[in-house]
Amino acid sequence: MPDPIPTPSFSTLLQRFFVEHLGRQRAVSPRTIAAYRDTFRLLLSFAEVKISKSPAALALVDLDARLILSFLDHLEKERNNGARSRNARLAALRSFLKYAAHHDLTALHVIEQALAIPMKRFDRPVLGFLSRQEMQAILEAPDPRTWAGQRDRALFSLMYNTGARVSEAIGLRVGNVVIDGSSVAHLHGKGRKERSVPLWRSTASLIRAWKRQMENAGDDKFLFPNRGGGRMARSNVTQRLDLAVSAAAERHPQLAHRSISPHTIRHTTAMHLLQSGVDITVIALWLGHESPATTHMYFDADLSMKERALNRLQPIGARPGRYRPPDQLMQFLQSL
Repeated sequence: MPDPIPTPSFSTLLQRFFVEHLGRQRAVSPRTIAAYRDTFRLLLSFAEVKISKSPAALALVDLDARLILSFLDHLEKERNNGARSRNARLAALRSFLKYAAHHDLTALHVIEQALAIPMKRFDRPVLGFLSRQEMQAILEAPDPRTWAGQRDRALFSLMYNTGARVSEAIGLRVGNVVIDGSSVAHLHGKGRKERSVPLWRSTASLIRAWKRQMENAGDDKFLFPNRGGGRMARSNVTQRLDLAVSAAAERHPQLAHRSISPHTIRHTTAMHLLQSGVDITVIALWLGHESPATTHMYFDADLSMKERALNRLQPIGARPGRYRPPDQLMQFLQSL
């Protein structure tokens, strides 16, 4: 009879989880590995203080629900993490625990309790997006007589055209955008996902003119570089957009009182596609959403679409007016 396979230690399991499971089997992106790594660095440091065990001395059964809940509470109260960050840390721990459950049966009862810890609910802010006139004013705001202005016009137009995340836009290489024949941008999104989005003639024209201004524009060069020819930083894009918004506010004063980020352009693309009657599944593909369910949030943001739906549902001949509860108990329930 063969000898039973020894149960791996927590240290061994964690290393296998990162190297074999995440790195080789799932082939997740370096960003995901970095996020998971940071979660465990925080957890192990917390456990060393909380239960007086060094990381190398920890056992899987030490990661019980009580310790994990204390860690999550520590993140919120002492590190001032929001619910989103707290949930992201918990998701990383869950992923490891599900993996560990297949390799350490002696800890199953602890793992089951830990996996039962729920994600924390939080209020989702109403999505901000721009009208077509506001978006057009921002696109036209950068000065076309300057190097930076031409770059910004091409950059913002591509972001609006494709709905690209800022990381996708600044990571584009010259060879990723085809402007001859059927113009298209090949975007590299989250989780190593790639998608191709067609370009309008106006966007292709701006990029074509911009490429003529670039020196040594080889296919491997960044399409929207900084002054040194390297990759633009997120903060640089935000700064350039702030300047464009300030200039556009001269024609549309309401823009001066709004918080507009590069991600607002992405939301605007989605809302304009939705308002134009594009199917939700197509918008999901356009934006690179893993599931169309993510794209449904744009339905909630569009009040005009809700109002049109409400008008269609009103019975013929119905008199407009507010609902009035028939008695005190119903009035109480209505007030909640």
